[in-house]
Amino acid sequence: MNIVCIGGGPAGLYFALLMKKQDPSHRIRVVERNKPYDTFGWGVVFSDQTLGNLQAADPETAGEILGAFNHWDDIEVNIRGHRMVSGGHGFCGIGRKRLLNILQRRCERLGVELVFETDVQGDQDYPDADLVIASDGLNSRIRTRYAASYQPDIDVRKCRFVWLGTHKKFEAFTFAFEETPWGWFQAHAYQFDGDTSTFIVETPEEVWLKAGLDKMEKEESIAFCEKLFAKSLGGHKLMSNAAHLRGSAQWIKFPRVICKTWVHDNGRAPVVLMGDAAHTAHFSVGSGTKLALEDSIELARCIGRNPGDLKQALADYEAVRSIEVLKIQNAARNSTEWFENVDRYVNLPPEQFAYSLLTRSQRISHENLRLRDKGYVEDYEDWIAERAGVHRTAVQQPIPPMFTPFRLRGVTLKNRVVVSPMAQYSCIDGMPADYHLVHLGARAMGGAGMVVAEMTCTSPDARITPGCPGLWNTQQRDGWKRIVDFVHAHSDAKIAMQLGHAGPKGSTRVPWEGGEDLPLPSGNWPLLSASPEQYLDGVSDWARPMTRADMDRVKEDFVRSTRYAAEAGFDWLELHCAHGYLLSAFISPLTNQRTDDYGGSLENRLRYPLEVFRAMRAVWPADKPMSVRISAHDWVEGGITPDDAVAIARMFREAGADLIDCSSGQVSKKQKPVYGRMYQTPFADRIRNEAGIATMAVGAISEADHVNSIIAAGRADLCAVARPHLANPAWALLEAAKIGYHDVAWPKQYLSGKQQLERNLERERAMAQQQETKNERFN
Repeated sequence: MNIVCIGGGPAGLYFALLMKKQDPSHRIRVVERNKPYDTFGWGVVFSDQTLGNLQAADPETAGEILGAFNHWDDIEVNIRGHRMVSGGHGFCGIGRKRLLNILQRRCERLGVELVFETDVQGDQDYPDADLVIASDGLNSRIRTRYAASYQPDIDVRKCRFVWLGTHKKFEAFTFAFEETPWGWFQAHAYQFDGDTSTFIVETPEEVWLKAGLDKMEKEESIAFCEKLFAKSLGGHKLMSNAAHLRGSAQWIKFPRVICKTWVHDNGRAPVVLMGDAAHTAHFSVGSGTKLALEDSIELARCIGRNPGDLKQALADYEAVRSIEVLKIQNAARNSTEWFENVDRYVNLPPEQFAYSLLTRSQRISHENLRLRDKGYVEDYEDWIAERAGVHRTAVQQPIPPMFTPFRLRGVTLKNRVVVSPMAQYSCIDGMPADYHLVHLGARAMGGAGMVVAEMTCTSPDARITPGCPGLWNTQQRDGWKRIVDFVHAHSDAKIAMQLGHAGPKGSTRVPWEGGEDLPLPSGNWPLLSASPEQYLDGVSDWARPMTRADMDRVKEDFVRSTRYAAEAGFDWLELHCAHGYLLSAFISPLTNQRTDDYGGSLENRLRYPLEVFRAMRAVWPADKPMSVRISAHDWVEGGITPDDAVAIARMFREAGADLIDCSSGQVSKKQKPVYGRMYQTPFADRIRNEAGIATMAVGAISEADHVNSIIAAGRADLCAVARPHLANPAWALLEAAKIGYHDVAWPKQYLSGKQQLERNLERERAMAQQQETKNERFN
């Protein structure tokens, strides 16, 4: 083939040499606008895993790169005079210029044509090409030219940053944080050759503007950074290598680039995006050059696997790489947002601040950190446990964060695992009976710190379905008391009651009788909401707006049910204000169009839910906690946002709430949630660390590693686990065994099962170790 790579960065050069190596008969040109062996930028970072990929793709190039790398294992975090270090991270730094020089020399030796000082306008400049690689960087002209094909989505982020260098040699990858009168600045620093380090200074744009950096000349702003980070620099100067930039132009904002497709057919030769032209990943995860090189590896591999079928090769390339890039970009998004909101975390204790930083992307978890640096994690686990009031003896194991106790008011949970309220639709006339005794009793014995009954309704017309439980009469109270007494007698778990009113989502069938949210075939009861509402357009019955008399009656229903919950002996009470039910319908602007004192502003929309909450708090025992479940994001334009959720949490905290249970969605069928592991945990994180109230995280939390990472990082105080507890009532005990934590208390009835489980797990570990040994011998 006749291949042209437009752009002589890592992507274009590496693809060129791999293709030339694969078939020397290819004619391959790399066209670069800069001079030979000339580039901008300081050091780039690779993980040990990336180096392995390079070794497999081209050992000769990898050998030269490895010989030029500066390697380190430690990450160091400095804030407010505290220095925290963790090891085992396995990173390498190399100067960008050095890397490009290695790739250029390798290309020349293989016979790739390098064309410098040529400013290409587009693929039309090469009508004889069979394949054009658009590796022309972040501001790709070709991506812009064919934007209709590639459909790029460019999100310019909130921070300003400047890429500098210094002769201070950092022994670890170092993060330094400094507070100023205008806000927080952070530095990312790492050594990439024998005497030079990269030193990136970053801050939110609003802080940058307040500090006056937008009006400073380049030399003045560099001096500002030297003074600010004097302790980190140890007397060394900062340097810029962007001589072509003037004034504040060296301070840029990071653009996150995502392209829907990567291949454009111009009728002559396909034009394929690669590297930063196709995607970007924030520098805080050090993956930009990694992604570029791995794009090159994959495209060369796909062409080699599909000889004579370039169209299929390009389809395979896009399919494989788009998924891998998405994974990195998701992690990069988490990392970017963490650094954009440093002021959210600076009030964490320094130890927890550092742990939060290390796990910010969700690629590194608690157990992954343990593999990297067991000593660091065990010391940190001891620190977490001591803050929870637990001190282990010399013969005890370190206590995983999920198994540390948690106290609110007069109630102490033995651990941080909560069985989430899950609708079972298994009551008759709202009466909890044997089903709920078994359902909740089994899970209370399964090791969780607390079980929460499903949303329990305050009146017959407050139910979602005829199968929902209630707490509007003394018979139901006594039915619940039987369950509460069983939990207290046979476990050391606590049990919570969640009270709610279905509102516009009521009077529906149980899910297995025709479908979820569908109205009853007959016998429907009248529905209430904040405003006229039909939850399923053209299907659901219309809910009428509540009058003041309705509000008074429903509030008294909540108060009566609260008294019954106290009489039944529940340890904890939660008010359901989420998922489009009655109180949620007041909060969300999607469902509240009232023009009276209960509509309009967020404060007005919260007026009635807060009124109900205060009335409940007044009759609920003062030594027992109350929490509130909210939808922290409606996932619909014009609905509740995470910013709103922080304000909502603050107002409930001021009304006496002890904890916010952070769910999301289910307010509108038009919602478009972004799912993934622990996808709702960021809401709990924001509310906890901005609103200053304890939170419970919920949603796609399915293993001990998730819970330990969330609790240890201070993203939430409790984790509610739903579906895994349906599959296994003893989920918490099983997860303890999986991570090798043996000091958790098992119910005596389960001890024989514990012994068998531990034998099975030990057998599995032994088999895995044998296989690993075989693999090592083979390799």
